[in-house]
Amino acid sequence: MTIGIIDYGMGNLRSVQKGFEKTGIEAAVISTPRQVHDARALVLPGVGAFKKCFENLEALKLTGPICASIQAGKPFLGICLGLQILFTESEEFGHTPGLDVIKGRVVRFPGNMTDSTGQHDPVLLKIPHMGWNAVAAKKENPYLRSIPDGSYFYFVHSYYVAPDETDVVATTSTYGIEFVSSIYKDNVFACQFHPEKSQTIGLQMLKNFGHLAKG
Repeated sequence: MTIGIIDYGMGNLRSVQKGFEKTGIEAAVISTPRQVHDARALVLPGVGAFKKCFENLEALKLTGPICASIQAGKPFLGICLGLQILFTESEEFGHTPGLDVIKGRVVRFPGNMTDSTGQHDPVLLKIPHMGWNAVAAKKENPYLRSIPDGSYFYFVHSYYVAPDETDVVATTSTYGIEFVSSIYKDNVFACQFHPEKSQTIGLQMLKNFGHLAKG
């Protein structure tokens, strides 16, 4: 098995799988520790609550195999909640522990953000942040190869990640404030946006990941 898309009961897995299919890359939905162990590369998508995500992964006994796979150097792609769960903790529903692969926290957008473009009177921004937004590269990485800086991806989220170390920041985006929209460290790339919903640019990102998974 090359790419395993981890099913823990949260997220539209079929959309991610179809995204890979459109690029000619085979990816299978998996849900057991053995399947995680056997996959050459892993994708962890997800939408919803951080606490429920961690509880589901624990119940399926997947937290250990996921962390072991990352430590072993397998290519890993986290999408949306799959990015956030890599962090030490989230402030959603109090303080909830994450996988602690990346040191830092998951925090909520401030409630009083306004549009700061300066082209019109300030408008109170809605939470969740939903829709297309530009992604600004902070360092080169193979997951974003052939994707122009400033490309637009699709977002749906109320929380964002705040890494302790800035050297893991791959891209940032702006929605009232500048926030981290993806991280890159060694074999791990994880993004707040949804490549499977981001048309041609998103498919290019999935294609890049597929090539890395093949070695």
